[in-house]
Amino acid sequence: MAGASVGDGKYDAIVVGGGIAGLTAALYLARQNLRTLVVTMDVGGQLLLATEIQNYPGFKSIDGFSLSKKVEEQAKLFGAEFKYDEVVEIIGDGDLFAVRTVTGGEYKADALILAFGKKPRELGVPGEEKFKGRGVSYCATCDAPLFKGKRVVLAGVGPHGIEAASMLSDLVSELYWVFPGDTPGGEEEVLKSVASRPNVRVLAKSKIVEIGGGSKVETVLVETPDGRVELEVDGVFVEMGYVPETVMVRGLVKLNEKGEIIVDKLCRTSVQGVFAAGDVTDIPYKQAIISAGMGATAALSAYSYLMRKRGKELKTLSDWKHVDVGGEKEGPGGGGLFFAPPS
Repeated sequence: MAGASVGDGKYDAIVVGGGIAGLTAALYLARQNLRTLVVTMDVGGQLLLATEIQNYPGFKSIDGFSLSKKVEEQAKLFGAEFKYDEVVEIIGDGDLFAVRTVTGGEYKADALILAFGKKPRELGVPGEEKFKGRGVSYCATCDAPLFKGKRVVLAGVGPHGIEAASMLSDLVSELYWVFPGDTPGGEEEVLKSVASRPNVRVLAKSKIVEIGGGSKVETVLVETPDGRVELEVDGVFVEMGYVPETVMVRGLVKLNEKGEIIVDKLCRTSVQGVFAAGDVTDIPYKQAIISAGMGATAALSAYSYLMRKRGKELKTLSDWKHVDVGGEKEGPGGGGLFFAPPS
């Protein structure tokens, strides 16, 4: 069966990350009859924050969750396996790469695709870790309805911050909007519109320094130009942008000054056999369709690498033709990647 793993946990390729880049990579790998494993904490990644996508080809409108599930189902149809776990370490082991998880799992493969996107930027203050999921949220789109009629603090900058402020102010009884500069950035007209609402209090040139409470968030300590102020609130929303979560691959592949993985046009990293795709890379355009395209490119590059490593010569490279080799189709769906032994 395509995509079936062998008994020792060895795969042809492992994809780290379940966003649109990782899901697309898994689909393209599995279509080439490769034993493929996706290790991810969730399916969708940052797309789960998108309630409506209007610029993904083929859909007039679709939410991020639905789009992700469709690609996941396609990948599974061709045999890709999924392990829902948190990766804590990735190491090179000779010609193999090992992926270790927080639950103690270890999976090995000949090729690796890094597609774990970015994570929300945290405040890094006392109480933040303790109250994650108990009043501290990094997704206003996901959790704003849970705080209807309640008092909340938003630490938000840029377009994400303004969007979160607009959404929250429609639902909560009182919103304290905290940001470090004179303005949070973003569209000036939208900012003025949100800031002028009666239930919104803007705290410019300020920052959250501590989050307190018992079993859930109850207070937030804010450093303002006039001194520290303790606010009684029910929740804290953090919308400070995203950062690449590449600590676990430092020393494995080259990163740029932003911590993004450096790739070439074929999604190859600085290490042979390791590829990367999506928002975790140094490609400047962070869009779902671009991440999907990079996932496909990384998968085809990984397949090419594996075939050459196994002594087969690349003849043609596509993923839509049915190629007959001695009367048999290559890949579970006539994958179209045709390799022949070297003469």
